[in-house]
Amino acid sequence: MNARTQTFDFTTECHQVNEVVSCIFHSILFHRTMGKFHYRQEGKYSIGTIGYEDIDCDFIDLTYVRCASTSLARTMSQHVQEFDKAIRDPNNVTENGIRGGQISLEFYNKKKVNWPFNPECLPWEVWTIRVEAKAIRSEIERQMNREYLGELVGEKVVLIAEVMNRQQYLPKIPAQSEVDLIFDTTFPDIQPYLFRISHTTTSPPSTTSVGKTVRRIFRETLAF
Repeated sequence: MNARTQTFDFTTECHQVNEVVSCIFHSILFHRTMGKFHYRQEGKYSIGTIGYEDIDCDFIDLTYVRCASTSLARTMSQHVQEFDKAIRDPNNVTENGIRGGQISLEFYNKKKVNWPFNPECLPWEVWTIRVEAKAIRSEIERQMNREYLGELVGEKVVLIAEVMNRQQYLPKIPAQSEVDLIFDTTFPDIQPYLFRISHTTTSPPSTTSVGKTVRRIFRETLAF
């Protein structure tokens, strides 16, 4: 089965990366999380409730909703901070001062295989955020960017809700013995579908470096 994919592109300042990624990924997980399963007997179960909380952003004009789970917030924060740090790395910058990278949220199932091998991971949905971070020196431009980015991220949050309401594949509720193949049961207060987060930094290639090199070689040749 091929995994469904969605990709969002954003141009931000470095200090906005954390909030943009957190907003998008928490919005997705809000729809891909259930309360804790309580099995009374095989085939019969109840599902606990999920609390929610409003989060006001500091660097974009937006408020979003996330699961009220300290453990999930901590896990997400760790991944986003690692990505934010990678974006800010001095080596991750072009001659034009642009920093680039992408981070993905992948949902998957586990498939049992014969001992002694680990279960096979089968992705079924992948959300990717591609970021270009650049410096803005004008205060007017910075304020316009803050408002525009808030509107753009808000539109993506609405799109996420629309995608979640479509008739599409979702893993079936498993038997008690196989719940760990579908859901992450390590959280004490919620039960999201199994997910993992990964990131890479891919600075856009410079369009001027080759030309500068050619001109330098040409000048050095004339010097002789």
